[in-house]
Amino acid sequence: MSNITVRPMTPEDWAAVSEIYLEGIATEHATFQTTCPPYTAWDAFHIKECRLVILDGGELAGWAALRRIDPRWCYRGVAEVSIYVGEKFRGRGLGSRLLTALCEASEQEGYWTLHSTVLQDNTASLGLHTKCGFRVVGRRERIARDCHGRWLDTYLMERRARADEPAGYKKL
Repeated sequence: MSNITVRPMTPEDWAAVSEIYLEGIATEHATFQTTCPPYTAWDAFHIKECRLVILDGGELAGWAALRRIDPRWCYRGVAEVSIYVGEKFRGRGLGSRLLTALCEASEQEGYWTLHSTVLQDNTASLGLHTKCGFRVVGRRERIARDCHGRWLDTYLMERRARADEPAGYKKL
C-alpha cells in the first residue's frame, strides 16, 4: 500500500473535498443531497475540531467530518458522521482508516455517541460502519424521496465511545 496519511482538513482542501462529495452525490447511494454547498455553508454546518482528510501518496482520497445533531446542551456529545472516499480510491480500506481516525478524534473532543444515517442501498457504507464499531439501532422506512422521487429507507447507525466520559468530555 502506498503512503497513507490522515490529517485535519483545511479550507485549502475544499476543492478536492467538494469533488469527492460530488462523486458521492452522483452514486445516488450516499446522500439525499443533489448539490454540493459552497464552502461557507458547509463550514458553518460542521464541527470545526473533527474534520479529517486521508491522503494516498499525497493525493486527497477522502474526507470525514461531524455535525451536531441537536443544539441542546444535553446532546452536546452526540454528532452525526459524514464520510466520503473518492471513486478511484474505494475498496482499498481507506474508509476504514479514516472512520477509525474520526472516531478516535471525536473521543478526544468529548463526543460520546456518533450517529450515521446510511441509505438502504449503500451496503459498502453499512459494512464500513459495522467494521468500525457502529451498530444499526433503527430503520426509518420511507423517510425521504431520492432525486427520482422514489421513497427510500435509511438505517440509523450508532457508535458509543469506549468511556461514558471520553477524554475531551469537559471541553464540550
